[in-house]
Amino acid sequence: MKPVRILIAPNAFKHSLNAMDVATAIEQGLTQSTLDCICECFPVGDGGDGTGALMIQKHNGLLVSATVNDPLERPVRSSFGLVNNGHTAVIEMANASGIQLLRPDELNPLRATSFGTGELIRLALDKGVREIVLAIGGSATVDGGTGILRALGIRFLAADETILTTPESLTGLATIDVSGLDPRILTCTVTILCDVDNTLVGDQGSAAVFGPQKGATPESVKKLDASLRRFADVAHHQTSVDMTRLKHGGAAGGVAAGLYTFLKADLVNGIDFFLAFTNFGEALDQADLVITGEGSLDEQTLHGKGPFGVAFQAKQKKLPVLGIAGNVPWEPDEALNQYFDVLLAIGNGPADIHTAMQLTQQNLIRTARQVGNLLALTGTIKTKS
Repeated sequence: MKPVRILIAPNAFKHSLNAMDVATAIEQGLTQSTLDCICECFPVGDGGDGTGALMIQKHNGLLVSATVNDPLERPVRSSFGLVNNGHTAVIEMANASGIQLLRPDELNPLRATSFGTGELIRLALDKGVREIVLAIGGSATVDGGTGILRALGIRFLAADETILTTPESLTGLATIDVSGLDPRILTCTVTILCDVDNTLVGDQGSAAVFGPQKGATPESVKKLDASLRRFADVAHHQTSVDMTRLKHGGAAGGVAAGLYTFLKADLVNGIDFFLAFTNFGEALDQADLVITGEGSLDEQTLHGKGPFGVAFQAKQKKLPVLGIAGNVPWEPDEALNQYFDVLLAIGNGPADIHTAMQLTQQNLIRTARQVGNLLALTGTIKTKS
């Protein structure tokens, strides 16, 4: 009998373990089991925090360090990656404009900006890149990407020509001056990896849905939504682009909408782009079984999340797929069952969410060990000849 070849391709378990640590824990459990197997760890990202680092690592990219501005425009050490012989820059928004850079008591999306991410983009242009890939998860901002655009030379002006620099000030926006925009950015391909479909404004917009996670009070949410509406109105008048209608436009506090409108950025499904960029198909060709997962696997998973992208491609090749998560539905609907042959929750008895997150690693190891033992007993996985 040949050993079973298992491709381990999880997303991060948010607020608990990054994707690489999840994959390593699953591998550890499988190797402790009685199953004769060969494991390949292929952690994935769908545009969320950590996606850029995985892409750079897969391409053996070069890290470029720099000091830029954090969300409150204080100096912070950051970095981006160069891959494809220096032709492509992979930039992680969280590294310069991320919520991780602020203490809980500092969160303030009325003032936080994406300016530092724009500085990273400008530095990448200095390196002569032809393509910029931007992973936008984990941001602390709801500024419509105006911070990035300011760093690249666009000015946002009030009626008296005062320069507006904060999200809360955009309600007074009268004119967007693009004459100073760095011309190099318009000769680059800019691709934004999105993991949500939300539009820019409204009840399902970036302020309403993501603002509270970034420290916005109910009153702040209203102000931010008004600012983004004003930004959209002025932009529509000047460019004829209605950014309020864009699918994915609300991603990362509206960064997707702003960069689509002024930089002609491509808004793409994050996991689909990631899997193509990292040659995931080649790893699938060697696999007998695919294991994926993230913190929760449910109906929302089917809306462009990492595990769905993995499962979809695996099913194209008629491979069995095992989904592992902290939380799974009691009765998965037919759509989930179509892509996941088995869904397993890793919990080992009742636990509050804080305790469960602390136990993620050991629960993953235990669950994977049990899966391996069961597969060894039943011999249900067919190996490639």
